[in-house]
Amino acid sequence: MNTGNLGILAGIVISLGFFMMIFAIIYLYKRERMAMIERGMDPRSYKPQSAPYQNLKWGLLLIGSGIGLFLAFVLSHGVFRDMDDDIFFLYLSLIAIFGGAGLFLSYKIEKREVLDREDARLEK
Repeated sequence: MNTGNLGILAGIVISLGFFMMIFAIIYLYKRERMAMIERGMDPRSYKPQSAPYQNLKWGLLLIGSGIGLFLAFVLSHGVFRDMDDDIFFLYLSLIAIFGGAGLFLSYKIEKREVLDREDARLEK
């Protein structure tokens, strides 16, 4: 396949993925509302619970992804200078690894906070 065909294929796959994602979000939203109605709950009175650590999670994910992207750039211009073909996978894997590490760190911080709160409540 030449690069023109890959560009067309990528456009088709990205477009289909986008529309499938929108369909899945709407489908799951409707399914959740129907489950609430079946249980006798009023979906209009339902207020989503706040997520107190949401900003921490996003912040650590973006910091980890940024570190992975920076490290991939440094490695691609230093150590792996001769590898022009497979350098995309270096970027992708390091972003995923450090983004995952950021999420894991967020989980550990949240877990520690919850356990500290439970210990303080049990001491009273």
